[in-house]
Amino acid sequence: MQVNVSGLKDIKEGEEVVLNGWLQEIRILKNISFIVLRDHTGTIQITSKPGLTTGYDVLSQMTRETVISVSGNLTRKTQSKSGVEVIAKSIEVLNASKSPLPLGIIDPVSADIETRLTNRFLDLRKPEVAMIFRIESELLWGMRQFFHDSDFVEVHTPKIVAAATEGGADLFPVQYFEKQAYLNQSPQLYKEMLISAGLNRVFEVGPAFRAEKHNTPRHLNEFTSIDIEMGFADHNDAMLMLQEGIKSGIRHLIAHRQEYIASLSQRIDVPEGDFPKITYRDCITKLESQGEIAKFGEDFTPEQLKIIGGEFQGFYFITEWPSSLRAFYTHPKPGDEKVSNSFDLQYREFEITSGAQRVHDPAMLEERLRSKNLNPEDFSFYLNAFRYGMPPHAGWGLGLERLSLIMLNLQNIREAILFPRDRTRITP
Repeated sequence: MQVNVSGLKDIKEGEEVVLNGWLQEIRILKNISFIVLRDHTGTIQITSKPGLTTGYDVLSQMTRETVISVSGNLTRKTQSKSGVEVIAKSIEVLNASKSPLPLGIIDPVSADIETRLTNRFLDLRKPEVAMIFRIESELLWGMRQFFHDSDFVEVHTPKIVAAATEGGADLFPVQYFEKQAYLNQSPQLYKEMLISAGLNRVFEVGPAFRAEKHNTPRHLNEFTSIDIEMGFADHNDAMLMLQEGIKSGIRHLIAHRQEYIASLSQRIDVPEGDFPKITYRDCITKLESQGEIAKFGEDFTPEQLKIIGGEFQGFYFITEWPSSLRAFYTHPKPGDEKVSNSFDLQYREFEITSGAQRVHDPAMLEERLRSKNLNPEDFSFYLNAFRYGMPPHAGWGLGLERLSLIMLNLQNIREAILFPRDRTRITP
């Protein structure tokens, strides 16, 4: 019977099993040898003896991380910490590993981040590293279920586009046959067009690209974006969906994967109640009361965000950002157009994502484009969706890796993406 390591707990004493995995450790003594086999569910000790185990003669030539297949009988008469082991009848080499390894799997000395990323296929064999992506998967699945249950339609929009989504120069150009195109910064324009199309509520999970010349532990040039857009909605509706979406992701993780959480060094709980809100202007007042110089129309520094975030235990919103700091499609606050119906979701001092109510009036939208030094003619495909009946709408875009960075208390966002892309890394 072929089983995973985690399935051995349900096997009867003496029953024959087949296990496939990697040789993590080997210890050869005079009349007995011990192997630690690892698969994606855990590790198990394999005991083998000369004359009883077919393939015993090649054990001395086996190297760490060689892929093997073991058949044998399960026993609970063992001193192994797991309480079970397998007495091997045969050991077969499926694929030998080169030696030495460029990156240790169980070595006590940690490798630097660049060595880990260069040898990512080995790095991911470490259970604690693989766990990051198992948790990400569960968080995302819980959020997906929430949006489906809230009548959102999952969509997939183009990643090669003719015009900048956000404006500015942070674009990756692409030669598209005889024309120049760009890798999309976000699905923003397309998800708004789908609101005009009458789909009413849409969400997308897909790659986004930003050609920002950052070299920090918190920025990537390609990331996974979770985006929503809602028709007949404002920024308050969007904030509620963001709050409840994150809660649902965490709730799903806790309900279905307690073993994942048990492996972590920090506690994960579903946030209680509504996320607190503080306006941009109130942030300035707070900073000035602490002796900080904070000018309206400027972004907050990391040090200032630490002061603001010190009031809150977890997630909170900063609302009503200056219109000058927001993209052209952000709706000004009625009666106070210096600020906008926009928000950032923060976790202590860390920004997680931003969102807003969008401009739905075509004349205002063209004016906003010009105010950002963008040519409305370059956005004609987008503006047409507003000229034939666009409802009020709102939404946001959330970086999955940024959320994982915060939730798992990681030191570098590159740990939260399988194969990072930054200014210096385009392989593997």
